[in-house]
Amino acid sequence: MRIAVVLASTTLLATACGDTEPRQNLQRPATPVTLTAAVHDDVIQVSPAVAGAGPIVLVVSNQTAKPQRVTFETDELGGRTGGNTASTPVIAPQATGRLSIDARSGRYAVHARDRTIRAAHVKIGPPRESSQDQLLLP
Repeated sequence: MRIAVVLASTTLLATACGDTEPRQNLQRPATPVTLTAAVHDDVIQVSPAVAGAGPIVLVVSNQTAKPQRVTFETDELGGRTGGNTASTPVIAPQATGRLSIDARSGRYAVHARDRTIRAAHVKIGPPRESSQDQLLLP
């Protein structure tokens, strides 16, 4: 009986090992870049205003007395591809919010729903390198 159980489990383990083809190793995305933005009563400031294409996290500080929603979107008319847009939740006065976007190359506008606040512009350059060989990344 023991021999039958050992043979059955050995057969099961041998067949569960997987394919004989090599595993395809896909590149990891680039490491996310953090941009900061401050919403003032008349303008939005973004730093840095230039980054490479790939994952971007925008941390927004609302310095106004009103709640604000900030949007990061493509700033091109008649582009070959559809728009790329991400928005923060409503940010309370004197509070912070964040948004994440996988930005491709091009020009972007960072604007508030309140159109009296002048938008900031960000230039996204060529794609950044893969983070494939970087250790200790989340």
